[in-house]
Amino acid sequence: MVVLIGTRDGVYRTATIPVEDAEQVLDSGDVPRVRMFSEIDGVFAATKTGLYRSMDNGRTWEDIGVPQEEVYSVVASPDGERLYAGTHPAYLYVSTDSGETWAELEGFQNLPSRDEWHTPRHRNEAHVRSLDVHPETPDRMIAGVEVGGVHISEDQGETWTERRDGVRDDVHHVFVLGPDKYVASCGDGLYRTRDAGQSWTRLDTELDHRYFREAFELDGRLYAAAARSPPGTWSGEGGADAVLLESTDRGEAYESVSYPGGPAEVILAWTDVNGRVLAGTNDGRLIGRNEDGMWTDTGMVPAGIRSLAVW
Repeated sequence: MVVLIGTRDGVYRTATIPVEDAEQVLDSGDVPRVRMFSEIDGVFAATKTGLYRSMDNGRTWEDIGVPQEEVYSVVASPDGERLYAGTHPAYLYVSTDSGETWAELEGFQNLPSRDEWHTPRHRNEAHVRSLDVHPETPDRMIAGVEVGGVHISEDQGETWTERRDGVRDDVHHVFVLGPDKYVASCGDGLYRTRDAGQSWTRLDTELDHRYFREAFELDGRLYAAAARSPPGTWSGEGGADAVLLESTDRGEAYESVSYPGGPAEVILAWTDVNGRVLAGTNDGRLIGRNEDGMWTDTGMVPAGIRSLAVW
């Protein structure tokens, strides 16, 4: 077991939980996403200096040459024949030769709302922050754009349909629970769809916290975390003023639970380590949920955690 930790300063690697000695293995700057896929070799790090791949359990990395430098998201088709990358500015690229060459999916630029995808805090541009494909709908791609909403392709990314009505357009992550069931974590709210985005239900109406970065599910329990306000406020005396939420009915009701680092630190990343949830915070803290349902401190890395993956 190897845990790969995407941070503000690159990727760290550890073979022990609790962490005894995490080694920095990629000096790439910010790493929004670290992922691996069952049908394609290697592990991928989407970073603001390129898309990197490691073929040796995260020890060494190679930039595989996506045309845009800033890569925010990556996904592989369920058959492993196609690798997709989402970038800043908001473009989509596909490779059919495991990253040797790339082609733009130009249909993504033809969505009716495309000219609205921008915000001053991101240089008046947007980025494709989330990409996923469910194995039961292998031709369907789900893209989340910050700022731009959720969009669906039914033909492997060639043409696209907007599914942004009813969901906040500041999309950080779309967690795919099933072929048509997704949870969208947004800068202002947590949303669920049961019909592939044709309609959305807001799940955080009873909460005071609105800033969600990513949701996760394991063994029928849905996990989410939220800060009261966006990242610009997290350096104050109270930190992020965050909450950790657990739901056993996929978001119908939540329980707020205590955790190491909270409420000053907010959880931004999740993964599964041998059937247990591991989470990472904006201050570089790793925390794990034990068999009794309690959250415990499992170590630190030197930079804020953005993403987690287990090899």
